[in-house]
Amino acid sequence: MTPPPQKKRTLNKATRTIGVVTVARSDYGIYLPLLRRIQQDPDLKLHLIVSGMHLSPEFGLTVKAIEDDGFDIGERVEMLLSSDTPEGIAKSMGLGTMGFAQVYARFRPDILLVLGDRFEMHAAAVAALPFKVPVAHIHGGELTQGAIDDALRHSMTKLSHLHFVSTQEYAQRVIQLGEEPWRVVACGALSLDNLPTTRLLNREEFADQFGITLPGKFLLVTYHPVTLEYDQTERQVGELVAALDAVGLPVLFTMPNADTEGRVIRRLIEEFLFKHPDSKGIENLGTQGYFSAMALATAMVGNSSSGIIEAASFSLPVVNVGTRQRGRLRGRNVIDIGYTHPEILAGIKKATSSGFRESFSNLVNPYGNGHAAERIVDRLKKVKLDDRLLQKYFYEMDS
Repeated sequence: MTPPPQKKRTLNKATRTIGVVTVARSDYGIYLPLLRRIQQDPDLKLHLIVSGMHLSPEFGLTVKAIEDDGFDIGERVEMLLSSDTPEGIAKSMGLGTMGFAQVYARFRPDILLVLGDRFEMHAAAVAALPFKVPVAHIHGGELTQGAIDDALRHSMTKLSHLHFVSTQEYAQRVIQLGEEPWRVVACGALSLDNLPTTRLLNREEFADQFGITLPGKFLLVTYHPVTLEYDQTERQVGELVAALDAVGLPVLFTMPNADTEGRVIRRLIEEFLFKHPDSKGIENLGTQGYFSAMALATAMVGNSSSGIIEAASFSLPVVNVGTRQRGRLRGRNVIDIGYTHPEILAGIKKATSSGFRESFSNLVNPYGNGHAAERIVDRLKKVKLDDRLLQKYFYEMDS
């Protein structure tokens, strides 16, 4: 459905332009409540910079979904090579840095907003450094010890001037990295702001929208490359699909990110789907579709951050496979297991048992209550854009 046209508004002289970088469907879904709040605020102007997987037909060309949601695309930065080797990823990072540099040479936002830990997002942050563009970073301080994302995230913390973190624990870690406390706001996880405004689809509506009929019991599976273990990808995913085959429940797969060896995962998923016609795969569900699938699923399996952050709000059992999310704060709904077929199978059996959901019936999501966007916008509006913001000092913590 085509969204209603946005009303044009007259910008006052004090209006701040917020450049927001989005590189994949995953960060866009998280950003969405913040983008709408920035768009509606008379003191802010949204300038959307789109890059990475959004511009790739291989990953669904999801820039179209952004436009369908009523957002103007301010800039497009092509950077992904058609390769998921370490060399291909490193070259894409270089292309991204050059592409974002060209953007900042002709347009500098008052504040640049970046999110998370992907290599495409890191390129946007590092290119901003010579231009003295203040950078605000969302989801710093977290740990994902099985992926290169961990190093990229902490690097982005040091490249950034404001930090919007999801918990007090992560705020403390950002300060531990030498960031001055006044720069850090513990705002909660931004993705949870979507929950009150997202109408969940029932099974019939889901089938109408995506052409996929969800059975009474099914597993939602999202598995991304473990980039510090990319040479083990085929073995790891082979163990996963063997366990899924053994458990016998239909599976709804969402596809992996554009990371090292991502094509291996896609191939093994496609082979599983060929052998199991009751299971389905889809490139992009969007926020409404993904939340609806989480609400309807019997359990979630894989290594996605959504199993750690959002799933608790649905009281959804999660079988977290391997090391990709190691170090992140998690709720009692998460079962951490290794990579072997027996471990994964045992985890799924526990997650789908009658008593497991009851064991965390009063679960409180450790990532907050869904008011992150208003806290972020308030800070973006009030922070002084002066030398104090740009000139960072290393904060020494008391021993």
